[in-house]
Amino acid sequence: MQTTTFDVYDTTLRDGAQQEGMNLSVADKLAIAPLLDELGVGYIEGGWPGAIPKDTEFFRRAAKELDLRNAELAAFGSTRKAGTTASQDAQVRALLDSEAPVVTLVAKSDVRHVERALRTTPEENLSMIADTVALLVREGRRVVLDAEHFFDGYVFDRDYALRAVLAAFEAGAETACLCDTNGGMLPDRVHEIVSAVRRETDGRLGMHAHNDSGCAVANTLAAVGAGAAHVQGTVNGYGERTGNADLLTVVANLELKEGRTLLAGDGLRDMTRIAHAIAEITNIAPFARQPYVGASAFAHKAGLHASAIKVDPDLYQHADPTAVGNDMRMLVSDMAGRASIELKGRELGFDLAGRDDVLTAVTQRVKDAEAQGYTYDAADASFELLLREELDGARPRFFRTESWRVLVETVPGDPTEADAEATVKMHVGGERVIAVGEGNGPVNALDHALRKAVAPCYPEIERFELIDFKVRIMDTQHGTDAVTRVLVETMDTGSEAVWSTVGVGPNVVEASWEALVDSIAFGLLRAGVPNRS
Repeated sequence: MQTTTFDVYDTTLRDGAQQEGMNLSVADKLAIAPLLDELGVGYIEGGWPGAIPKDTEFFRRAAKELDLRNAELAAFGSTRKAGTTASQDAQVRALLDSEAPVVTLVAKSDVRHVERALRTTPEENLSMIADTVALLVREGRRVVLDAEHFFDGYVFDRDYALRAVLAAFEAGAETACLCDTNGGMLPDRVHEIVSAVRRETDGRLGMHAHNDSGCAVANTLAAVGAGAAHVQGTVNGYGERTGNADLLTVVANLELKEGRTLLAGDGLRDMTRIAHAIAEITNIAPFARQPYVGASAFAHKAGLHASAIKVDPDLYQHADPTAVGNDMRMLVSDMAGRASIELKGRELGFDLAGRDDVLTAVTQRVKDAEAQGYTYDAADASFELLLREELDGARPRFFRTESWRVLVETVPGDPTEADAEATVKMHVGGERVIAVGEGNGPVNALDHALRKAVAPCYPEIERFELIDFKVRIMDTQHGTDAVTRVLVETMDTGSEAVWSTVGVGPNVVEASWEALVDSIAFGLLRAGVPNRS
């Protein structure tokens, strides 16, 4: 009989790891698993022991090295092969040897796959399901059956798809997870089919959705609405092809929109931090427009929105961003009105209420700058420097540039011999300084020269590390004469604070210089370093 418990089952380490370009090591998995446990999911699918050596090693080490407080580890595998017994099947024995308390078995529920892929009979496939589930249950394992291609199989042969699910329940499976393996279902159809299965059994039903139709989250919610009490997905929607259902979006919707409590502890409030921490380990850049946890999820740009947000933030937000550990951001752009500037100033710690002259001037400067190619959407540090200049009458300056130049020497046909040398003339700490820097390109050489000139007076910049560098060619129809925009992201390794600056110029070198200079100036300002010039 189904209980009232609702299962949140994460398969980032197994199904998510099949994403193109992702290659998780055992160490990566051991680093991600505690984050998933901290998130508060109930189950962490670690991989396929016995079939993948790396996953076998993960379970061996996990038993000794992981101290999970909220989640249980699940080992993934398949039912026994045709024509043998479950106890004699090496893959099934490997699942037991993994010592995972939960085993998730993938089984064919589409008769076409049974006959064409497994090349066995429909009855033998049902025996394979029943025999394998029964053995694992006798050995003390809790079993989840992943009914592969269930929805497509149900549409083709309703009776056989149902028989596969019922065979698992009769053998002792705790949950039958209905899989939209090809990801082509739509929510209304999912709701209809899950409702029909619900009428045939009181066993716990689950949903495993892929996103090929763009409906993985919607399909999962539709299944829950039809009676499913077990949801599978991956953090950040990782997975092969277009990915799996984003478990974070699914859970946030169910908790915030339906009032359910699914995650243990403060998992919901830690969601944004954990999503980004896992993204760092996978080396897959976070998706800014990801619901709930994306950097742009609660970012507002239009002036009309800002005017309403000044009165009540809920007027233009579907949820409280702090509920998932995110925050509201005001984007400063050529769409900004004075309300946007006022709110952005408040976000940065400046009270601009009643400062109509400043608001008007800053708004116009932003519009003029963006017309030249600047963007402050992702360059808060550059905007703050601009705002301070308007408020104080001068931009904060810790040093002054007299001139700079770069020489690049390249040996044709041998790119390893490319070299650059930069010379900068600066006024720092009341003295004129000339510094030379070398690098593997003009921007790298300029960065080295700038730091050599400034560091003796401001040693704090040794903590500043460039962590991202983006180049965008504007008005490309002008070809090599096009305007170039550079965004530089910098981190203070002492405080782990991160800021972004923007530079625009007729070439990448000039644009980079502006962004680099602003980056160091802002970093010193943020760190409270006094002006020593």
